[in-house]
Amino acid sequence: MTHEITDELQGIKVLVTGGAGFIGSNLCEFLLNNNAIVHCLDNFATGHRENISSFLNHPNFTLFTGDIRNLTDCKNAVSSMDYVLHQAALGSVPRSINDPITTNEVNVSGFLNMLTATRDEGVKRFVYAASSSTYGDSTTLPKEEDIIGKPLSPYAITKYVNELYANIFHKVYGVDTIGLRYFNVFGRKQDPNGAYAAVIPKFVKQLIDHQSPVINGDGSFSRDFTYIDNVIEMNVKAMLSIHPDAANNVYNVAYGERTTLIELLGILKEELAQYDTAIKDIEIQFGPERVGDVPHSLASIDKAKSLLGYAPVFDIKKGLQASVDWYWEHLK
Repeated sequence: MTHEITDELQGIKVLVTGGAGFIGSNLCEFLLNNNAIVHCLDNFATGHRENISSFLNHPNFTLFTGDIRNLTDCKNAVSSMDYVLHQAALGSVPRSINDPITTNEVNVSGFLNMLTATRDEGVKRFVYAASSSTYGDSTTLPKEEDIIGKPLSPYAITKYVNELYANIFHKVYGVDTIGLRYFNVFGRKQDPNGAYAAVIPKFVKQLIDHQSPVINGDGSFSRDFTYIDNVIEMNVKAMLSIHPDAANNVYNVAYGERTTLIELLGILKEELAQYDTAIKDIEIQFGPERVGDVPHSLASIDKAKSLLGYAPVFDIKKGLQASVDWYWEHLK
């Protein structure tokens, strides 16, 4: 688990939207373990009750079952909170291509509702999940926060609009915001099921089930895969930072190294083979490239290091080892 910082989090009140989701539930757990008071807002469209079942009876935890598309739900959940960690969204580029309207309603209208509720409640800081998809068709590597291209999907548009709204809410209303551009986050509690499952849990489940994983494209596409504990660290540092230049910025959240899909599957097979040697021999299949996919993704994390003191501990290998251990225990 990520570094314990009990003293700083003791008694602070935090709303985690999307708190039953993959990233949100991990944030809730970490905050509760460090004696924070946590409100969780989720409509369970993509989140799961089992992700939060272990702390439903925790004295510092309150679940609000509601939808960020409903302003009243947002206001009820944010009431009396010091901070907001806004994770609620409809992720997935393919989902946004199949259903751009719902993606926009949740990711843009819902985001605006949460910003409005945050403003009205006088919350100290609004930290939100932005996305590396904002870099769009920019071919510059590594990705630096100030150089972006044109979006390649409806999802990417919605996440860029989030950044624009956050900037305006600071300038017009004085709301303190920080956007975190997540790069391919993975780890415990990430759902391997469904049409829009992320690549790592999907591959892990297929390999455990002795099915051949299918790579979209030739396997040369690369990503800056980012383990969940690095993301928790970044959220907490963004929330609590008192650096005079930290707020009202966007930051890359990544490890700062890239791994091809072929390399990724090689590591997964190696790690899983420690539990089941037959996994070593499972063949990989190749399918067509996905519409809207960015070929290569690699983050510069210099800005986060200098302004927030970000120091990610988990590289891809260490993160995959921890993830495989968790999935083996929970999927078998």
